[in-house]
This record gives sequence, structure tokens and C-alpha cells, in this order.
Amino acid sequence: MKNKILKVIVVIIIMILIIGIFVYFINKNTKEGTSKMSGYELKSNINVVASLEDEITEDTAWCGTFNLIWNDLKNDLAKQDIVFTPQLKMVENLNKETFNTSYLSEDSYYKTYGIPSIQLKEKIEKEIKEKFNETSDILDSFDWENAGPEDYFLYSMLKKEFEFPKQFTELPNGKFGKYENVKYFGINSSTDENVREQVDVLYYNSKDDFAIKLKTKTDDEVIISKGNTQNTFKEIYEEIQKNNQNYKDNKALTQNDTLQIPNIDFNVKKEYEELENNTFKFSNGEEYKIDKALQTIQFSLDKKGGKIRSEAGMMVSKSSLLQDKPREFLVNDTFCIFLKEKNKELPYFASKISDITKVQ
Repeated sequence: MKNKILKVIVVIIIMILIIGIFVYFINKNTKEGTSKMSGYELKSNINVVASLEDEITEDTAWCGTFNLIWNDLKNDLAKQDIVFTPQLKMVENLNKETFNTSYLSEDSYYKTYGIPSIQLKEKIEKEIKEKFNETSDILDSFDWENAGPEDYFLYSMLKKEFEFPKQFTELPNGKFGKYENVKYFGINSSTDENVREQVDVLYYNSKDDFAIKLKTKTDDEVIISKGNTQNTFKEIYEEIQKNNQNYKDNKALTQNDTLQIPNIDFNVKKEYEELENNTFKFSNGEEYKIDKALQTIQFSLDKKGGKIRSEAGMMVSKSSLLQDKPREFLVNDTFCIFLKEKNKELPYFASKISDITKVQ
């Protein structure tokens, strides 16, 4: 009897340990706020907006890849603005085409669209490998085998890598707002004087209200601002441009000036669920809907330079018109029958029949 009780106690202890270990790892993953998807780590706490015109919150990112495929959907396929019922502000902003290929060099992006098929998927994989030496993180998330001959898949990738002419100084870890031990790079008293020449001051009102531009070895420029209160990236950028034009003080970084920039490194994947399953019409009257819309943004910045890689993909299918369900007028159970003269209000005969054997 004692042995049985001992065995029961041991089993209970083992179960408690297993449950404890399971809860520990669940809590650990939740606190880290990351998940593994499509082969790379995704930060779940970075918001993504589809357009420069969209309102932003804290910790938000945007990249033009989704705009590129939306422009193709609107201009090449629908041949008119995309209109949902009811219309979404997000769609109105995308329809404005604030961003397009004219803002990118030809060698930095790839885009295409076509009828969804394994052949199209393989074509995209081959071409982004040839152009960027990259593989896709989103193509496997789409259904390539059940698409119709009038459906479409739209895709784009952007990839850029840039280096600063001279490396900035790696600075001691410091505070960022309420956060401790944050990695920084920039300029201090020991930095090579030539490094200062790759920084332009766009404007400086105070240590909490300024904007700078970092030059690179390529045509890419890194603009960093602090103190903006506008609601969209477009409004913030326009405010930077306006302040820069009005700023008349020294636009060079002097020997007494210091510069401190935090290292940045994030990957984020966004599914635009608010766009999915909404119907809209092409200019020819045919009705379509967005089945799935995905975008990824990967960005890093440190003392040497930066990298950005972004993909966008959208599956669009033709909506099958809902046909009326065939009606069955089968008088095969209890029924009523009336006889009346045309244009008379009341019938002159009525019958209700439940037992058909009585009348046959």
C-alpha cells in the first residue's frame, strides 16, 4: 500500500515539473515578443503601415514595396481606383500613388505580376536570385495550385545596402528614453575629423528638435529627425524639408558637436487582413477580391552603414457571381389550392390537402 502511495506521489511531482517547465517557456517566449516565421525572427511589436499617408503610432515602419504592387493592381489590372464598400481610408491613401518607381533606382527593386501558377512562383524565385542573390520569405505563404485562369498574383522586392564613407565611432552603451544599456554609434572627441564631413545638419532648434543627414558611398541618404509630432510619415518628411529650407545657421557638424545614434536591427512581417476578402471592380465591370496581402521589412543600421530588404505579395481572385439557388416547386406534401376569377378579390373554391389518397 505504501509503495502505491509513493508511486502516486512521484507521478504527481513529475507532472508538476513538466507543467512548470512548459509554463516557463511559454512565458519566456511571450516576454521576448518574437516568433519564428518564414525562416527568420519576426518582431511582433513593430507596426507596419501600407502608405506614407497612413496615420502612424509609436514604433512604426513603412517601405514602398507594397505601394509598387498596389500601383500595378490599380493601373495595369483594374485600370481605375480600387474601391471597397464601404471604402477604407487605407485604400484611399494607396490610390493616391504617393510612392512609385520614380523614387527608386532600377537596380534596387524587382516587381512582376501574372496568373498564379507554380511556373510564376519559380520565375520570381529565379529572377530575385539572379538580381539580388536572395530567396523569398513570403512566396510559400500563398496558394499556387488552386488559382483560376483569371486570378492574379502581384509581387515586389526591394534590396539596398549602403556604407558610410568612413565608419562612425562605436560609443559606450547608454540610455534611450526609459531603456538602459542601448548600443550607440556616432561622433565624440576621439572620432576622426573626416567623419564629421559625412554629416549635414538639416536644422537644429534644440537637443530635442533637430534633423541630420548622413551621407553614404552611394546615392542613398540617411535622414534622422527628433521631435516631430505629425501624424503621418509624409507630414513628418514635409516638415523636415520645410525646416531645412528655413534653417540659416551652420549646417556643418562642428568640432564641438556630438552625435549619438542607436543601432537598429529589426525584421517584421505584416499581413494586411483589413484588405482581404473585400470585393472591388475592374474598369470592365468584373468583380475581384484580395485573398491575401503580405509585406516584410528587414532593416539594420550601425556604425558601418545599413541594409534594407523588403518584399510584398498579393493574391487577387475573380469573384464568382453568386447565382440564385435553384428553386424547387415540389407540391409533395400538405398544400392549399384556390380557384378565383381574374380581377376578383376572393376565390370561389379552396381546398387544403394533406392525405393525397383521399383525392386520388
